[in-house]
Amino acid sequence: VGSSPGDTALTPRREQPAAEGTAFISIQAFPALLDLPQDLEVTEVSCGSRHTAVVTRGGELYTWGWGKYGQLGHGDNSSSDRPRRIEYLVAEGLQAEEVVCGPWTTYVHVLE
Repeated sequence: VGSSPGDTALTPRREQPAAEGTAFISIQAFPALLDLPQDLEVTEVSCGSRHTAVVTRGGELYTWGWGKYGQLGHGDNSSSDRPRRIEYLVAEGLQAEEVVCGPWTTYVHVLE
């Protein structure tokens, strides 16, 4: 099959650590299987440029990916290859109902 000048190929890309001691985060252009705790049922999923968020049936919010701008919601700018629960919502007695990820942001609709 021929290609036209405007065609581009998708290839996996790996984010390099910024400095020694910085966690390596894999940025992939293709879907990958992910293990969540077995008792979780996901009801909502949203993907940003380099991060993902899910809402569970129990109203918990889990995020992972690149967190340079705090878009993961863990109170810092750390990145994570594994889903991490947003502990702030749990501590405040809030339940996530919907999540929408923007390029560098995450918006969450919560219930008290």
